[in-house]
Amino acid sequence: MASKKKKLKPNGITFGMATVILMSIAIVLILTSIKIYLSNQIYYESKVVNKMTREVSVLKAENVMLQQSVEALKFKNRVTDTIFVIQDN
Repeated sequence: MASKKKKLKPNGITFGMATVILMSIAIVLILTSIKIYLSNQIYYESKVVNKMTREVSVLKAENVMLQQSVEALKFKNRVTDTIFVIQDN
């Protein structure tokens, strides 16, 4: 009888499988690093926006106080002008 050799399938990891696995891991790492980078950029930009929002609210409050001060000075000026007019007569 002729001896027939059986073709055995490889039982380990082939080079093709290893490259597919490494490429998959590389893609996942790249996508994850992009997500982390974008998350950090969004965080830092939101910090800047929050700081500017706080500054705007402070400036609006200061504007209200200055307008009240101007109104008080206008009233005081009108009253003192009236007193000078009365004293001149």
